[in-house]
Amino acid sequence: MIYRRKTYKIQPEKLNDFNEFFHSYLYPNQIKYGAKLIGRWVNDKQTEILAIWEYKSIEQYESIESLIRNSELHKNAKEKIKELGELYMEDNQDFLTSTANYHSPKHIISVSGYITNKAGEVLLVRNFHRSDTMEMPGGQVEEGETLEEAIHREVFEETGVKIDLHGITGIYQNITSGVTCIVFRGEYQSGEVRNAENETSEVYFTKLNKENINQFITRNQFRSRTLDAMEPNYLPYEAFKARPYELINRYEVKKEYS
Repeated sequence: MIYRRKTYKIQPEKLNDFNEFFHSYLYPNQIKYGAKLIGRWVNDKQTEILAIWEYKSIEQYESIESLIRNSELHKNAKEKIKELGELYMEDNQDFLTSTANYHSPKHIISVSGYITNKAGEVLLVRNFHRSDTMEMPGGQVEEGETLEEAIHREVFEETGVKIDLHGITGIYQNITSGVTCIVFRGEYQSGEVRNAENETSEVYFTKLNKENINQFITRNQFRSRTLDAMEPNYLPYEAFKARPYELINRYEVKKEYS
């Protein structure tokens, strides 16, 4: 593995514009072709942004850069820069190699929610870094968090909506990224629908069915889990603590949604 360290010098007032540009254009183009973002940071004065990317080899990095330069998203990014003006004053990069493996292999658990309102409409979001598709709201489970806590938090953070849950409708594993997603079905409880800054560019309830789903959800993996949630067969779910055993919550198996 090799690591690319990219540093941008910015004006503090340009931070939000730069973050939105990064999530809309730079990030999705890199991961589309196989790069992995290790992390991204800004200093206290908000004058410097640091990003570290991982590649299998320098050859892979060069191949990805070539593909990006010829991509439609890269062309759109250049047009966006003309519109926004100068986003950064200076940028630098260098390459690093790891001296050893200090971390055990890990998987990422995420959650998403098929959330309906009284009209039977489904809550969908468009993320800045996946702007080509709508999808169910959701995100990564944080350390020490139950799946139920995570889906409540993620839906509220992305959409401003509080929800009631019915249960789990499916489990989906992405072997390439190491992400396993657990999908809940639930319904709107309260809150005003709104976008999340630097995360979701569109949030709304809409009529969704097998006939029109392709108009909204263009990625196969998001479409299949949404279709499963439309006519759910619920899975049992239990959250607990051990030593001593303490049951936190449990959802029973249900054959149909009512």
